[in-house]
Amino acid sequence: MLGREGHLLRIYVGESDKHDGRPLYEWLVREARERGLAGATVLRGIQGFGAHSRMHTAKILRLSEDLPIVVEIVDTKEKIDAFMPIVDRVIGEGLATLERVEVRFYRAGARDQTS
Repeated sequence: MLGREGHLLRIYVGESDKHDGRPLYEWLVREARERGLAGATVLRGIQGFGAHSRMHTAKILRLSEDLPIVVEIVDTKEKIDAFMPIVDRVIGEGLATLERVEVRFYRAGARDQTS
């Protein structure tokens, strides 16, 4: 069970990146869920650039098909470490960061259960 101390894995990819014919971010979240990781969220950026310095932006008059996507996964370091070989295998181009985080759970009518 995820306690007070956890780790946050952030995976930065492009919206148009695919794996097995599906958006890579969807594939990563599904894989994390199937492997029992504590939680995952996908964030869609409105602007950004990466290693090639190519600007990706969402403009009102222009639809971008390759906006930046960040997949955030929170769990214990051990579970994140076990998930990393999967990330390494499917990411053709992108970036991943890992950091220690303090975890707080909020549930309706209950206080933080990790205290």
